[in-house]
Amino acid sequence: MAQIKQLSHSVGQHCLLDVYQTNGNWLQDAVAIEELLRQAAQAAQAHILTSHFHTFGGNGGVTGVLLLAESHISIHTWPEHHYAAIDIFMCGQLLTEAAVAKLQKLLPDAQMQIRWLSREYLPKV
Repeated sequence: MAQIKQLSHSVGQHCLLDVYQTNGNWLQDAVAIEELLRQAAQAAQAHILTSHFHTFGGNGGVTGVLLLAESHISIHTWPEHHYAAIDIFMCGQLLTEAAVAKLQKLLPDAQMQIRWLSREYLPKV
């Protein structure tokens, strides 16, 4: 039986960052986190539509999102584990790599595990 090769079409890049930082006071600072993500979005030449950040009082972390015309950048932090999960999804030909490079520059003491996904769809047959 012959196989039909279906070509997929990319709609964007999705980057997942696991960030580990032992001196991470910023992991509880919603204002600092929003500025961090805004600088990453600007480096990618993204268009910020709105943002929302929530702090989980006490020693809790922060969850937040920048809603972009091109998709989103989100973060969830766990200060007690010195850990943040950052999600960058951008459609089109934006400079997603520039956003990651900006985060690396702004967090020079952090260790980052970076995973890239191409978001794709299959054309109708």
